[in-house]
Amino acid sequence: MSRPARAVIHLDALKHNYRLAKSLTGEGKTMAVVKANAYGHGAIACTQSLSDEADGFAVACIEEALELRAAGITNRIMILEGFFEPSELFDISSEKLDIVVQSPEQIKQLEQTPLESPVRVWLKMDSGMHRVGILPDQYRDAWTRLEQLSWISEILLMTHLACADEMDNGYTLHQLEVFEQYTLGLPGERSIANSAGLIHCAQSRADWTRPGLMLYGVSPFDTPTKAGSMLKPVMELRSEIISIKEVPAGSPVGYAGTAVTDKPTRLGVIAMGYADGYPLAPNGTPVIIKGQSVPLTGRVSMDMLTVDLSEIEDARIGDPALLWGSELPVAEVAKQAGTIPYQLLCNLNRVPVNYTQPVKFKETV
Repeated sequence: MSRPARAVIHLDALKHNYRLAKSLTGEGKTMAVVKANAYGHGAIACTQSLSDEADGFAVACIEEALELRAAGITNRIMILEGFFEPSELFDISSEKLDIVVQSPEQIKQLEQTPLESPVRVWLKMDSGMHRVGILPDQYRDAWTRLEQLSWISEILLMTHLACADEMDNGYTLHQLEVFEQYTLGLPGERSIANSAGLIHCAQSRADWTRPGLMLYGVSPFDTPTKAGSMLKPVMELRSEIISIKEVPAGSPVGYAGTAVTDKPTRLGVIAMGYADGYPLAPNGTPVIIKGQSVPLTGRVSMDMLTVDLSEIEDARIGDPALLWGSELPVAEVAKQAGTIPYQLLCNLNRVPVNYTQPVKFKETV
């Protein structure tokens, strides 16, 4: 019997979440963000599942884009970081990929690299996040330079919101005002909203939205929202109990004895650890056994973690354990561990991934 740790990906939930995002977009179009292997869910499987209805897909780099093309994805694909070297532009052109342009250096390289097949450009403004993007007072000049190139087929206008997941933060409205001011009169479709903007800030929805986290069933907000309550978790991280033992009060548990039992305790060991992507979560982090929440006890190891089974007398070796999923939001585990759900999903490692509906992979010869 193989090690029981595994991830289960519910592609029907992914479709549900995309359709929810699409409904919030209204008359606009929805670019599904599938970078970082679809946030750990499997980029090929996820894009194939959505390919019949997605307006497009967004990835981080050309390697991710070419992987999808090789798998038979013909939908529009946008590269969020654009290109790093001019040589990439020839593949971008031949594979009909969209690129984000976010620096004067990229514009200069485009000017010096004529292309046989025109490319579509998303010109990114730094409206206040100060990560990447053209500064507002340089944006119009950047647009003009690109518009003069015959190998640029279309220029879309975009920016990225820094604080949209903070409902009461007025900085989002400031960014929207900056973007509006410096794009006033420029033609082209606009793209602003990420998941948080799409859910909470109607002013940011524009022509194209770029949902990421919400596609995978996770709300970007700590407080409940109507749309957030409608999301369905796509990933379940599962394993099983592989050992059970009774220990007396005063027993240290795990490396360094960071937990010590205060009463006779029934301990269960689960085949799951930080090498699988589970975080170094503290004592008390919930795990679901037989539909009940039990507390993590002691330090998470590379391959195993321990829980207190004292309240579940009928727990047995081989019983399923849910580390996160429909009964235990990944955001709750992330909060306990002092991190964010993005990191937990993207850090999935080593565990087999099972999909809840058939996935067609491109045949190779």
